Amino acid sequence: MQKSDSIMGSNDMKVKRKGSSKMAELIALHRVAESALPESQRICYDPYAVHFVDPEVLECARKNPEKTKAMREHYERLFPGLGNSIRARVRYFDDFVRAAAGEGMEQLVILGAGYDTRPYRIEKLKGNANVKVFEVDHPETQSLKKEKIEMIFGGLPDHIVYVPVDFEMEGIDQKLPGNGYDRSKKTLFLMEGLVMYIPPKVVEEMLSFIVNDSAKGSEVLFDYFIQSVVDGTSGTEKNMRDFAAQQGEPFLFGIEDGAAEVFLKERGFSRIQNVTSDDYKRAYFHGVNRDRSVCRLLSFVHAVVE
Repeated sequence: MQKSDSIMGSNDMKVKRKGSSKMAELIALHRVAESALPESQRICYDPYAVHFVDPEVLECARKNPEKTKAMREHYERLFPGLGNSIRARVRYFDDFVRAAAGEGMEQLVILGAGYDTRPYRIEKLKGNANVKVFEVDHPETQSLKKEKIEMIFGGLPDHIVYVPVDFEMEGIDQKLPGNGYDRSKKTLFLMEGLVMYIPPKVVEEMLSFIVNDSAKGSEVLFDYFIQSVVDGTSGTEKNMRDFAAQQGEPFLFGIEDGAAEVFLKERGFSRIQNVTSDDYKRAYFHGVNRDRSVCRLLSFVHAVVE
């Protein structure tokens, strides 16, 4: 990859996406790589992720292991620890969804669902009549995903409602209620790898909907980059910002380092827990994985609607 020579001029810019999300495929590739490790070593496991990666990419990697290793090392130098943080994010979100499903969650709303496979692989969600799942995403990415799901399972599962939304053009308040969403039910809103790619105004609208249009006890879980990544002025932050822009999905939203709790409290949430890179390093990277580095720039946060 060649590094960009310029910085995008405005964090409020809008990009008209063409085709399905490249970032969604790259994240799926991380899940493929981690799932290929021995069970004793892997942080997360997703048997379906392989279906969302270009077969030519996988074949090229298989035939050229040395080239693949060199490329992996190249990206590790550009974005130290980011790949491991992405894989830890998958694990943390998996664990959170499993716990929520066992504690009275009635609806799961996955905003920016991408190639998320949790509704198809987590036992407490598959065929569970007590939990309705809504996958909300850009129409082009969602269309391709549905094709893949039909190919894998021979049809679309009954427990999932697919809601196409272009987040920069439409609000979830316009689309979710008309597709069976029930504001009286306890709901988990999941936003994995989403908020950094959408304008601050849209993030505000989503959080406002969650606070005002969901039942008490509903929760939100999302990950975010600290603001310095969105600004991308130097070093790793600049490399990450430039790479995202090259994929046609620039970073638009971040939270100042250490400010997540205040940010969510001001927007009506409570019981806020911010999960830093130190936290998920300690939780998942021990034993054979103790030397795997993580990225301090990516954190997770969850909060409750009172």
